[in-house]
Amino acid sequence: MRYIIIGAGAIGGTVGGRLAQAGHEVVLVARGAHRAALTEGGLRLRVPQGERTYRLPVVDGPDALGTLRPDDVLFLAVKTQDTEVALQVWGPAPVEGGGTAAERLPLVCAQNGVESPRLALRRFRHVYGVCVWLPATHVEPGVVSAAGTPLTGILHLGRYPHGTDDTARRIAADLEKAHFEAPVVPDVSRWQYAKLLSNLGNALEAVSGPVGDSEAEALYARVRAEGEAVLRAAGIVWTSTEEQQALRGDKVTLVPLDGAPRGGGSSWQSLSRGAGSIEADHLNGEIALLGRLHGVPAPLNELLQRLANQFARERRAPGSLPLPELIRLTEDRSAGAVAFVQES
Repeated sequence: MRYIIIGAGAIGGTVGGRLAQAGHEVVLVARGAHRAALTEGGLRLRVPQGERTYRLPVVDGPDALGTLRPDDVLFLAVKTQDTEVALQVWGPAPVEGGGTAAERLPLVCAQNGVESPRLALRRFRHVYGVCVWLPATHVEPGVVSAAGTPLTGILHLGRYPHGTDDTARRIAADLEKAHFEAPVVPDVSRWQYAKLLSNLGNALEAVSGPVGDSEAEALYARVRAEGEAVLRAAGIVWTSTEEQQALRGDKVTLVPLDGAPRGGGSSWQSLSRGAGSIEADHLNGEIALLGRLHGVPAPLNELLQRLANQFARERRAPGSLPLPELIRLTEDRSAGAVAFVQES
């Protein structure tokens, strides 16, 4: 199978580079300065085993490839806020022998949050979800770093909304030859909701810096507890922390990479690159949405969603809101939510 990596950033670039290293045919899809750097100098992938450069085809859309092949796999790794545009562009692309990508090709959604597979299922017949456990960084055009060892990452994979099939198993087999573990599971959404809860700290890290000291950890615990209460009210189940830890163990251990300091997660990286957008609407905003639908206040997640979007819009530096100020804002927000509930 040929892998078309739509969004060759931290996740897409790492998966694409590792698949290429394992001998698979890979096409990278990128835009702007990153696309120019990939075209001129190749994909520089920094991993614990060293840095390698992969000279791979780079395109900005399906027109540059012409007719797609029946053995193509579309690997969607853009941020969720960019999903709809990608689906509009790639869905109608023609495939050899007739039909379109939306009708014939597998679309693998390897993104944070839970919304992209649902958006994809409106257009594509064959949608696969991935729970992405892959620490990777992309802040410099043409360069991607992945510090995990002995495995680069763990990618739970399954049909969306549920089930497994031979295509999922073939993709998983390719990934497992490329430094990943890729369990094929019939309930991929359960894993994605667990990852959503852990990603609720992304906005916190993006606006106030690493969740490292006790005060930051306590704030994240409050944000997560709010998320768990909302999911329970919505009747949504997620993989327990114990089940996740039992499977992951020490298979993905972070090590320092020469010349590639790890600054932060995906939302932090968006601010660091000055991308102008951020994924908070589909992380903390997912909790805010479900909370409104099911009558459960989610003031902390609403606040982080708003702050993260403001930082992205104004292109503010990541981590520039002092943690004490953020804590004060959360206390004010929580007090307001309690008052609203009491009045209601």
